[in-house]
Amino acid sequence: MSNITTLRVSDQQVTIEAGELVGYQVSGYEFMHQKGNPGWRSVDTEMFPLIGPTNEADFKVKTPKGFATQDQHGLLREMKYKLVESSASKAVFSKKYTANTEVLNSKYPKKSTAEKLSWPYDFEFVKSLELIDNSLVVTFSISGEEGMPFMLGYHPAFMLHSENAIISAGEQNITIPEVLEVGSRALQVPNTDVITLKDEKWLQITSEGFSHFMLWTEVPNMVCIEPITFYPYAVEQDDLAEGFMVLKKEPAIFTVTLKPV
Repeated sequence: MSNITTLRVSDQQVTIEAGELVGYQVSGYEFMHQKGNPGWRSVDTEMFPLIGPTNEADFKVKTPKGFATQDQHGLLREMKYKLVESSASKAVFSKKYTANTEVLNSKYPKKSTAEKLSWPYDFEFVKSLELIDNSLVVTFSISGEEGMPFMLGYHPAFMLHSENAIISAGEQNITIPEVLEVGSRALQVPNTDVITLKDEKWLQITSEGFSHFMLWTEVPNMVCIEPITFYPYAVEQDDLAEGFMVLKKEPAIFTVTLKPV
C-alpha cells in the first residue's frame, strides 16, 4: 500500500508522504524544499512535546510527573503517522502515544547518548492538511491528559528559487545570509503570527495558537520558517520546562496557513 497521498484543487497540488508534507505546487511552482537537495533530509516535521536541544541537560526535561528522557525537539518525530481520513482536498493523520512507552531514538548512537525516549503522559496528535480558499491549511490537534505540559513547533522547509529571497515580518525584512549567520540556534522572530517569504513567487505563512517564529538554514537554497510556542534558546537547557504550555480538557488546536500572494 502506497504511503503517498495527493491532494488536488484547481491549480494546487499537495504531496504527502507518510504524513510529511513533501510538496506544495501552485501552477507548477514548487514551494517546498525537496529531499535530496542540499540542506535537510526532511521537508517538514513537528517538534513535540518540546522544542530545542537537551544534550546539555543529559537529555532530561522536568515535568510534574518527574523527569522525562527527550532528545532535541521531542519524541513525536520518532513515531509513525497513521492515515485516518483522505479525500481529494483533505488528509488527516494521527499519532497515539501511551504514557512511558519507550521509543527508539534514531540519533543514537552517532549523535546522541539517549538510546530510548519516553514521556509520562498519554496523548493523541492529529495533523490535517486541507486545500481551502487558494491556500493550504495545516491543523494540529493535541488531546490527552489534562495538565500535560507541552511545547509545539512546526518545522517546514521551503525551497528558494533565487539568491535574493527576503523573509518579511511586519516592518522587519530578513535576508538568507542573516539566517545563515545565526547558525544552529535559529533566528527568533518574536510575537509574530504572519511571515511572508518573498522569492520568485511570494508565500504568506500565517499561524494561530503559536506565539513566535524561528528561522533556520545552513544552505542558501532552502529556509525553514517555523511557528513555535516557545523559543528554546531563551533559557538554559536545564530550564526548558519554563516554556511549557498546559493541556486542558479540550484539545489544543493550532493552525498554519500557507497562501501564495
